[in-house]
Amino acid sequence: MTRRELHVVPVPGPGAEDVLIGHDGTAYTGCADGAIYAVRADGGEPWRVGATGGRPLGLERLPEGRILICDAHRGLLDMALDSGEVRVLADRVDGIPMRFCNNAAVSDDGTIWFTDSSTKWGIEEWKSDLIDDTCTGRLLKLLPGGQPEVVLDGLSFANGVALASDQSFVVVAETGHRRLRRYYRTGPLAGNADVFAADLPAHPDNIAGGSDGLLWVTYASPADATLARLQKSPKAIRTVVRRLPERLKPTPQRTVRVAAYDDLGQVVHDVETDATHWHMATGVREHDGRVWLGSLVEPALAWFDLA
Repeated sequence: MTRRELHVVPVPGPGAEDVLIGHDGTAYTGCADGAIYAVRADGGEPWRVGATGGRPLGLERLPEGRILICDAHRGLLDMALDSGEVRVLADRVDGIPMRFCNNAAVSDDGTIWFTDSSTKWGIEEWKSDLIDDTCTGRLLKLLPGGQPEVVLDGLSFANGVALASDQSFVVVAETGHRRLRRYYRTGPLAGNADVFAADLPAHPDNIAGGSDGLLWVTYASPADATLARLQKSPKAIRTVVRRLPERLKPTPQRTVRVAAYDDLGQVVHDVETDATHWHMATGVREHDGRVWLGSLVEPALAWFDLA
């Protein structure tokens, strides 16, 4: 593991959960107030691009000056960067509203791969899904002009999504079980899935392909032994714990850690920074050697340089 110096960039809204880097180096993030904010690569005051009316999480680039937004409340959206106009791309699966749209990746053919973290609990009760270990998370795809299709289900809090450098497979994070799953898009295993990386040292959150061709993974919290025991305990015990006051439930430890994997599942980078002034990295984006981070709880983005 290596250590790097962390630089914090405040944004006007709370909980800058994910981060996206535009072609010009501008950083975008979505906050708990529903707004999408932008930060110039050369500094300066952040500005408000628009608002979703929900809780934006994962962000991805789309053609024609639009960005894709996974909104935990409203589903899969896109927004025009010049006007802030919002369109709903998908908010239901087989006629049933999505409960927790979380993260996405877009392949060159326009297919959107995205997660619905839970069919039982929404974002306000994300701890409940981890404690209950509902395994109702899903990886879905949306073809241009089509309807959402489930490609993997039974996932333990489905979270980040990223494509391999050659786009032959999709990787999805299972936060609850500390592993990364792989779904093959092409080749002899197309349509099948296996484990890309297991027994991770922490609970993975968002993941994203970097400009370096690697798959970057955020570790929102180190492995939690209490949570692991709860997930294996009788349902009655999990129900009691789920109903406890928030301060008595398992809580993410204060940390900032990210890792990068190659397409073979080998760790290339494992970076930790000081978490005194900023913590709980949930979003990540490597761009030309600089790694940007978002946080579910912080009113700021952060970054460090790999060099």
